[in-house]
Amino acid sequence: MTTKPIGGLWRNRVYRHLFAAQISALIGTGLTTIALALLAYDLAGGNAGRVLGIALACKMVAYVGIAPVVGGYAQRLPRKTLLVTLDLLRAGFVLCLPWVTAVWQIYVLIFLLNACSAGFTPVFQATIPEVVPDNAQYTRALALSRLAYELENLLSPALATALLFLVSYNQLFMLNGLAFLGSAALVVTTVLPAVADETGSINVWQRVSAGVRRYLGNHRLRAVLALYAGVAAAGAMIIVNTVVYVRQTLGGGDVQVAQAFMASGAGSMLAALWLPRWLDRHSERSAMLAGGLLLGLALLVGGLWLPGFAGLLAVWFVLGIGLGLTQTPVGRLLTAASDSSSRPGVFSAQFALSHACWLVGYPLAGVLGSTVGPRPTLLMLGAIALIAWAVAGRLWRSE
Repeated sequence: MTTKPIGGLWRNRVYRHLFAAQISALIGTGLTTIALALLAYDLAGGNAGRVLGIALACKMVAYVGIAPVVGGYAQRLPRKTLLVTLDLLRAGFVLCLPWVTAVWQIYVLIFLLNACSAGFTPVFQATIPEVVPDNAQYTRALALSRLAYELENLLSPALATALLFLVSYNQLFMLNGLAFLGSAALVVTTVLPAVADETGSINVWQRVSAGVRRYLGNHRLRAVLALYAGVAAAGAMIIVNTVVYVRQTLGGGDVQVAQAFMASGAGSMLAALWLPRWLDRHSERSAMLAGGLLLGLALLVGGLWLPGFAGLLAVWFVLGIGLGLTQTPVGRLLTAASDSSSRPGVFSAQFALSHACWLVGYPLAGVLGSTVGPRPTLLMLGAIALIAWAVAGRLWRSE
């Protein structure tokens, strides 16, 4: 295969604007993540963790329930109008957060905000292969998207910390609202390809379920879903239990917590940078199954070893590599399994079904971590990840 340079992506004006819109929205969302924790503490004090846990569950429920519905109707709606409208709604909901005076209002606004994101994200992702049709360049676009997510995880906490020296956390919500408005403005400046609606005669349920049925009817995508059980197990361990492990088990502080998160993000970024060259010559299967195996083995090693801080950084770095290897190539498989008219539904199905795994993974990691401690938690989640890898390998036949 002849590889086109990544510079070819930047000559694509539509892609440039869409990528900039993604960056704008991600930066704003990262600021809101920090501000939301501070708001929860102001309202609930010592129960802030419970409030955030419920808010995170509301987010996952919105993702699982809303994404297939939007995907089912996306092929009938003008893409630009849909994306801009959802960005404007997200801006409106996040700008309401500074005025919250009760915990239940957080839950409502987080659900509504993420219901819009559940519609926006899969339709946005399904648009990229339409504007970047070259397979090699699309692979690099996927890698850049993964890098954007990881950079947001690394940089948003630092940016929020710096801004909090100057403004209150309520202003972070305001900045997130401006970021969503910036994303909408960038989408307005693009010319997006029209999608032919080939499903006009089917009823509502058939339309909503078409993407899910097409997804589950593909053996590669069934394997992807199995791998996401391992992704959710490893990712939830990092997101939910890093602060507990560092603070309680190791006696570390906030700086060490941030460094642990940075280690996993650095591993994922390394995988995303390396993958395009690998995928030019090899299959998605080899990379993704290698990533799934790494997740299971790293969790098991962590449980058997129960490392100190330096060892934790190493284990979290390997987990980041596994997460990057497993998640980055998914867009290529979704694109190959769909055509222009069915693509929004298939991407929405991936979005909803993968987040269903996270909906189980988050509370499981939290309950295990608080009841049985870090060693059994790492071992149990590692076993889940290895079982997911084995199931995926059996579903995804070598070709």
